[in-house]
Amino acid sequence: MKSIDEKAIETFSNWNIAFNSRDVEKQIFYMHFPHLRLANNKFELWEKANDFRESHEEMTTKLISENWSSTETISIEPVQFNEDKVHLAITQARKNIDGFKYNVFDTLWIFTIIDGDLKVQFRSSFLKNTIANGVGGIEVFSKL
Repeated sequence: MKSIDEKAIETFSNWNIAFNSRDVEKQIFYMHFPHLRLANNKFELWEKANDFRESHEEMTTKLISENWSSTETISIEPVQFNEDKVHLAITQARKNIDGFKYNVFDTLWIFTIIDGDLKVQFRSSFLKNTIANGVGGIEVFSKL
């Protein structure tokens, strides 16, 4: 039987496969809502799955305008966990259609168990210099 941190890594990997294939329904499958993301010192909130779904096309358009082809995971490490929550420290790279890593960044993902399901509920990203950053969620507050 897999440990909770191994399950979180597997869930993250499946989410990232769905992200790269632009499969919004599979991404949503691995997310808890409300879902929160911190990037560029702004909190974005998706209250419901449909809020995330509605922003997906805009995100895809902006990724394409960056010449994006995929996001590769360089490293992933469970840094804290207990029986109902996991923190994963992840380094990723956005790659263009030529395979060039044009944006390498660190991110922290927090997975929670709700109703027996381990899914991501919070993401904090150091991603910068991208057209596609900050698409979709309602800005909750900024200027930390």
